[in-house]
Amino acid sequence: MNRVTLTDDLSLSRLVYGMWRIGDDPDTSPAHVQAKVEACLAQDITTMDQADIYGGYTAEAILGRALRAAPGLRDRIEIVTKCDIVAPMGKYSDAACKHYDSSGDHIRASVENSLRDMGTDRIDLLLIHRPDPLMDADETGAALDDLVASGKVRAVGVSNFRPWDVDLLQGAMQAPLVTNQIEISLAATAPFTNGDLAFHQRRRDVVMGWSPLGGGRLMTDQGPLGQALDAMAQVFDVDRSAIAVAFLLRHPARILPVLGTNSLARIARIADAGQVDLSRVQWFQLYQAALGQEVP
Repeated sequence: MNRVTLTDDLSLSRLVYGMWRIGDDPDTSPAHVQAKVEACLAQDITTMDQADIYGGYTAEAILGRALRAAPGLRDRIEIVTKCDIVAPMGKYSDAACKHYDSSGDHIRASVENSLRDMGTDRIDLLLIHRPDPLMDADETGAALDDLVASGKVRAVGVSNFRPWDVDLLQGAMQAPLVTNQIEISLAATAPFTNGDLAFHQRRRDVVMGWSPLGGGRLMTDQGPLGQALDAMAQVFDVDRSAIAVAFLLRHPARILPVLGTNSLARIARIADAGQVDLSRVQWFQLYQAALGQEVP
């Protein structure tokens, strides 16, 4: 599995295992979580994607229990996590409403909680999860810079930001924002033409793609897009998911698809996408099916 370099001392696997559903599995035992991580490592997928809010603020602790039970496992993976969403559940059950908090105090407290819950001394990549309309870029940027300088966080980025949001925050920082994790797939094609990918390609940023299977919609679609996926899957002797992920891997923006499943059998096949080398015409056949019309 190819890797993508973010900084001089940090790289991520080209495919990322997303842990947003890890708390939904009936079995959250350390042994079962470790089995998921090991299934990824067997395919050279070393990057695990977390967020403080996942599992109702439980997913990081679920991973942490597995890491504590398996000495040495932490040093074989990179941990991505996120903060700034405050939702009325779990440790924030007394919140009056769902909101965002990008204040320095909240970011620092979130990092300390994440380090404790995951039983680690560093976060490899910290992302601001959602754009905060009340973000004070100077305050947020200073907090992120301080965390990088302290070594508690190796690199920082954002998630779901638009280009102007990135520019605002980056302009108040010394450390680079090395990635933006956005929704992109054959079910969410806007970033291909709305300037998001172009902006990050110009900056030479890495782009992470969440929900690359459209929240499962691409696996059940029975229309023209589903038919196109099935036809392409037959050509390459893989399943639909591998084709959908290969569609993202083919793009020059160096998209890192983030794939989440609790099925060990499906985890073991995540890397099938790396076997698919779509031609330009094949890519556009899928894109056309996703658009529902020929390109203009």
